[in-house]
Amino acid sequence: MNNFPTASADSFTDPDDFDNNPSHNSHLQDVMAAHIGRRQVLRSGVGALATVGLGGFGLTACGGGDDAPAPLLPPVLGFTAVSKDLVDRVTVPAGYTATVLYATGDSIDPAVTDYQNNGSDSNFARRSGDQHDGMHYFGLTTDGQATLNSNSRALMAINHEAINGTVQFMHPNGQTNISSSAGPRPEAEALKEVEAHGASVIEISKTAGIFGVVKASTFNRRVTPRTPMVFSGPAKGSALLKTKYSPTGIATRGMIGNCASGYTPWGTYLTCEENFAGFFRRGSADDALRTAKERTAFKRIGLAQGAGGGQRWATVVPADSTNTEYARWDASVLGASTDGTDDFRNTHNTFGWVVEIDPYNPASTPVKHTALGRFAHEGAWPSNPVVGQPLAWYMGDDSRSEYVYKYVSNALWSAADANPADRLATGAKYLDNGTLYAAKFNADGTGTWLKLDLSNSAISGNTAYAFSDLADVLVNARLAADAAGATKCDRPEWTAVNPRNGEIYITMTENPDRGNVGSTSSNNVPNPDVDPAFPRYWLDNKGVSTQNATASVSKGDVNGQIMRIRETGNFAASATFNWDIYLFASQATADIGLDNVNYQANVNLSGLTAVNDLSKPDGCWFSKASGILWIETDDNAYTDVSNCMLLAAVPGSYGDGGKITVVNQANGKPGTAGTGPVSVDTYAGKKMNDTIFKRFLTAPLGSEVTGVAESPDGKALFINIQHPGENTAAANIGDPTKFESHWPGNGAGVTAYGPGGSTARPRSATVMITKNDGGVIGL
Repeated sequence: MNNFPTASADSFTDPDDFDNNPSHNSHLQDVMAAHIGRRQVLRSGVGALATVGLGGFGLTACGGGDDAPAPLLPPVLGFTAVSKDLVDRVTVPAGYTATVLYATGDSIDPAVTDYQNNGSDSNFARRSGDQHDGMHYFGLTTDGQATLNSNSRALMAINHEAINGTVQFMHPNGQTNISSSAGPRPEAEALKEVEAHGASVIEISKTAGIFGVVKASTFNRRVTPRTPMVFSGPAKGSALLKTKYSPTGIATRGMIGNCASGYTPWGTYLTCEENFAGFFRRGSADDALRTAKERTAFKRIGLAQGAGGGQRWATVVPADSTNTEYARWDASVLGASTDGTDDFRNTHNTFGWVVEIDPYNPASTPVKHTALGRFAHEGAWPSNPVVGQPLAWYMGDDSRSEYVYKYVSNALWSAADANPADRLATGAKYLDNGTLYAAKFNADGTGTWLKLDLSNSAISGNTAYAFSDLADVLVNARLAADAAGATKCDRPEWTAVNPRNGEIYITMTENPDRGNVGSTSSNNVPNPDVDPAFPRYWLDNKGVSTQNATASVSKGDVNGQIMRIRETGNFAASATFNWDIYLFASQATADIGLDNVNYQANVNLSGLTAVNDLSKPDGCWFSKASGILWIETDDNAYTDVSNCMLLAAVPGSYGDGGKITVVNQANGKPGTAGTGPVSVDTYAGKKMNDTIFKRFLTAPLGSEVTGVAESPDGKALFINIQHPGENTAAANIGDPTKFESHWPGNGAGVTAYGPGGSTARPRSATVMITKNDGGVIGL
């Protein structure tokens, strides 16, 4: 999700933002799988997903088929859309109020001082971390027990993804010794930076209709890269996970790069490690000390020999010489052992997992569930649980040309597990024994889930990388998906499951490499061509409101799309599915040239207008209270026109559009040099209009909108504003007039929050949105 800029002179891009996929997997134009009849899929109906609460966090259902009840009516969006905005503020529709709830540096402990706005704050183990991301609302009864129904007291679990682009504001004068030619990083600075990652669990309570953080709550907790954790599932104890910290490979320290999230029906939080490779150092001669398999695995995650590690934590010389806190950020072979138990050569393998946290038990040890695979996890969203059927979690791997994954439990969902005495033991039941799959999107609108284990001959017989066991497959899930033949996607990010019909939505944020055939990505991987699932290639002009080939600054799949899939028979464990493209992101005028001629009718395929045009959909999330699909953007392609935004959509259902033909001009405009038009047949959802898709919020300068949660009644919506002001140069830290953003201290669009006012240092924050008449958000 995060583009991983750094404020140092030695800036770098995170390896996960590049295309690290060298496989020759099909891009669909040569794939025609057996057609699954649409009637067969639609006859399954939504009845199998009709859910009834059973108390606690459990949902169950029965029935289906021709006796299925009619689906709920679609939501009606009842607000006036906000306009695009380039001001350093939050904007919400008339009749709504935005209130900051929890911002970077906020104390969650009465013994820890309030945020000072000068970089002097320490002890981030008891403060809000930076760059708020995925989150989830966990209700609390008045006596502190779990409930689905509390609208006045809850625990909020919130990810803190990264510090890049905002880290300069964490220190009085920015970072010290961040250049690769400088000396060791100061331990105090590095400790603060490490602890600013991870997640928060905070209690919130409503007073006079407004939620606030309960600073003295015993539930308040920070989970950081220093928090002890354990592995579970098939890779637990694997040689690939052995380190000096855990010679048996059963434990690790902390989590990092926590981006999107998920939850479980038994009331735990799933937080997902995304961009992890860029944190690690590797020596300039380390390849010679590695096996061929290790070199292949390193290349596949983008951790190259000679990598310096983004924040250079490995250079810290700790005051306590026995402290290995910083040595573990060096993934080089440094010890004499043959298995890595005397150094941290395997430390990178201990990151990139889905982590389960019990928010109701602050003393519990988080668990990394290896059965769900290791890659740049964007999230892990569950299927609608049905008693007597397996559970599934849907996951994206956020990098160009990576894959969509699904994990299916062996255990069948039991209503008795909705309110367990031991939530993490229940997690082991469902999350440690199951099967990981990768998606193959066929050219005819069908799809196949490809099994990622050694029973798949494409994996067990793979010669490019010889998998030794299931642990090897899961640690190197990307390589396994390569071997299986999964479809390369355009940065698959958030997944969301429609609670009303079980259909799965997947944001595909962008891919400038798409369609640029004959050239290679930054890692010398051949660029993917357009294909039915990713049918668009065009030129985009930042700084110019309409198309003009000579002014182009970007090309490919510039603005991204949202895919929708429907499991065959509405069965989460199905091996097949159908797909269409719910939304093609685009600026409204993308097809029109400077001379007002329609040159390329292949971009704004969803019929977007000024009320709802957008770029780079990143987050997507369904409200159970209203049925609205909320869509968030993380954009740098359309920011000459608008800051990032939150939009509300009426989701529709699979098949509500039809087959279309996209004609891609080789250079985005006829009559220019190139290979000529490329036509692609694809499957699109119905076109949008101003009543079913509207812009609800715009964000401050430099920020993205991410993370969504709500109170059960839908009357409080929570979103995160991440990294406002991230484009502020580190050299300007001493001059507030040069900060890109001063939000939320400037009180723009919200009540002024924290010290600093118009000269405040920008801070990521969780924002609560309420309707002035007390109604459900968006209706």
